[in-house]
Amino acid sequence: MGFIDVIKQRAKENKKTIVLPETEDRRTYEATAQILKEGIADIILIGSEEAVKKGSEGLDISGAKIVDPATSEKTDAYIAKLVELRQKKGMTEEQAREILLNQYLYYGVMMVKMGDADGMVSGACHSTADTLRPCLQILKTKPGTKLVSAFFLMVVPNCEYGADGTFIFADSGLNQNPNPEELAAIAESSAESFELLVQKEPIVAMLSHSTKGSAKHADVDKVVEAVKIAKENYPNLKVDGEFQLDAAIVPSVAASKAPGSTVAGKANVLMFPDLDAGNIGYKLVQRLAKAEAYGPITQGIAKPVNDLSRGCSAEDIVGVVAITSVQCQAQ
Repeated sequence: MGFIDVIKQRAKENKKTIVLPETEDRRTYEATAQILKEGIADIILIGSEEAVKKGSEGLDISGAKIVDPATSEKTDAYIAKLVELRQKKGMTEEQAREILLNQYLYYGVMMVKMGDADGMVSGACHSTADTLRPCLQILKTKPGTKLVSAFFLMVVPNCEYGADGTFIFADSGLNQNPNPEELAAIAESSAESFELLVQKEPIVAMLSHSTKGSAKHADVDKVVEAVKIAKENYPNLKVDGEFQLDAAIVPSVAASKAPGSTVAGKANVLMFPDLDAGNIGYKLVQRLAKAEAYGPITQGIAKPVNDLSRGCSAEDIVGVVAITSVQCQAQ
């Protein structure tokens, strides 16, 4: 059974309600039909009955709940709550009504906030910033979490490295140039996510173009400092670095470049030094190794809301909904 099949099975065992606000996109309906057919989650679609009927033509989405902000009896309560949450920023009732009737991502996040949905998946036709802005404004960060970050869960076929070819790549979707403290915090969150989703011990490598002092540069110093902070702040975390990628995952290379490290050659959580490296890295592996790439999966938000790549397929949406459901189970 492949990784995503296991995740789907776990999602089915304690079904959660996931809201999909992007009803302007055909992929949303294709994913909904498959999710309902497989029994992975209960789905809420935001939009008018007429628009949903037109957009889903030829697909069986009869099991989905359709919520139209213009007619829903809960809209007024959502408006009042949004005003309460954002009044210090000058939010008026009129502005809140305008936002919730016209920006379905905000409406979906309010459904999660008010407990009418367990989680949300969006991003097929919206940027990461558009998807995460309402989350950060309304749901805020999870207690005890220093910052919100994003990772890709990578499943590489016929791969002997990582956890049978399964890795987390972080941060590959959100934080542009994390400082050492932020890198350490993202490493801790990513290890937690790996343990939850993959159900194996997370082994975290802080990546660089240098291995254990082989190169000198301020960028290397940042990663070295992040390793030090991670070891001090999270003593139970299995983390080491700085490593070049081959030293992090290939045992024979690790033996020569980083002898004595308990992480080198065994890593399954790969921490990239910045967003450029993380984004390029996951796309290289996805396209050239034909890996499954699920994400960007967010961590550190008070309730599970996940982003999608705008190049995602309907099958990718199904996978991210299953992952989101498992995150909801852990809440």
